[in-house]
Amino acid sequence: MPAVLVHGVPDTAELWEPFRSRLARRDVVCPNLPGFASPPPDGFACTKDAYLDWLVGELEAIGEPVDVVGHDWGGLLVQRIATTRPDLVRTWAIADGAVSPRFRWHELATQWQTPDVGEQIVELMTPDATAAALRDARSEWSPPRDRPTPPAHVFWGAHDPYGPPEFGQAAADLAGAPLLVLDAGHWSMFERPDEVVPVLERLWQMA
Repeated sequence: MPAVLVHGVPDTAELWEPFRSRLARRDVVCPNLPGFASPPPDGFACTKDAYLDWLVGELEAIGEPVDVVGHDWGGLLVQRIATTRPDLVRTWAIADGAVSPRFRWHELATQWQTPDVGEQIVELMTPDATAAALRDARSEWSPPRDRPTPPAHVFWGAHDPYGPPEFGQAAADLAGAPLLVLDAGHWSMFERPDEVVPVLERLWQMA
């Protein structure tokens, strides 16, 4: 089964390339979320559930449970799939993006969700309208405490300006997973790949 690496906002799959090169395995898939590296398909709703359904379809097409890793917004999608479609997941890991009751929107995300303001900010960041995926509240996706998930690991940057490690700890607690806090910012997996890669590879070997 392959590993599927899911990027966040406002990144693209290219972010994974230096990280991917450090992995021993070569069966690694890095999809671009709709609207990030190219315009979204006609009729794509650009809601959180539309992105979730899209990623579910990508994983279903693989035909077997995968090792899936998500960063930032990709982490929310991965966490949601692990708790609602565990049949698609062999292991999962997330970094610097999680659904939890302790979460509070950071200032930029709040701006993204503000009509007109969000569109203006996104136009300055990227030509594609991507911020709409963050407009819905995370409370709908809060994982239930009594729902088991496949083996998991959570990573978080100690200096992440968009959310403290306690958000990662909450997600780890809900999943019964370990948390690794890294001496890094929001892009912790990419700032500290030599620390993250061995942990991921152990998770994959133990599954």
